[in-house]
Amino acid sequence: MSFYSWGPYVSVAERRKQAAAKLVKMRKKGQAVDPVIITGRTIASSFWGKAWCRNLENYSDFESRLPRGRSYVRNGSVLDLKITKGEVAALVWGSKLYRIKIRIAPVNAPRWSAICKDCSGSIDSVVELLQGRIDKSVMDRVSRQESGLFPAPNEIELSCDCPDWADMCKHIAAALYSIGARLDERPELLFILRGVDEKDLIAGAGKDLTKPTRKATKGKLLVEDDMAALFGLDMADAENETRTDPVIARKAPAV
Repeated sequence: MSFYSWGPYVSVAERRKQAAAKLVKMRKKGQAVDPVIITGRTIASSFWGKAWCRNLENYSDFESRLPRGRSYVRNGSVLDLKITKGEVAALVWGSKLYRIKIRIAPVNAPRWSAICKDCSGSIDSVVELLQGRIDKSVMDRVSRQESGLFPAPNEIELSCDCPDWADMCKHIAAALYSIGARLDERPELLFILRGVDEKDLIAGAGKDLTKPTRKATKGKLLVEDDMAALFGLDMADAENETRTDPVIARKAPAV
């Protein structure tokens, strides 16, 4: 139970107005903020954005705290969201401005190798991958709970400086949903967040990069006479001319 004395009720319209005013003040002070702007009620519309939100909602650990977070995102309360490797930092407007830190464990090497192996040969380009234009089997594989690309609750560490005693307050829930909205714009951020390289999923990526250059076999070498016959050249005369012409090997004198 929380002993915090909650403030008076603030309507949705007033909260939206307050958030917009705070954002203007922050920008006037020169703060580099990247707010999450939702048009309408749909938080995410792309494959990656929707898959992120669906992954959150599939876990019972989160389901009871997520609805209020959705309303905060729609009301423009997420004034800043930054996604880096293993961490999400957000500023969310409530009764005041609250700071959120979400730490997410990277995908470990065996798990990522398994994902890449299962998706091998199914994705032709990074563009197709990031746009979500991939086979349903690949979609299902990367979205698989516990062993896919999206994090499970035990891989997420949550922190907010608000007085709510719950592990996931509405401000954190808003930040988590905001990640889905941001993936609509920049899906590559998911791979950055999880510490993996999306190019590893591309069909045949790097397959020939480590192969040594094959030496020509004796049977495939063209002898000088063969070359002369092939191109109709007197190669012997050309070689002699190259050796005796002093202009070829001499640098032009300075003017």
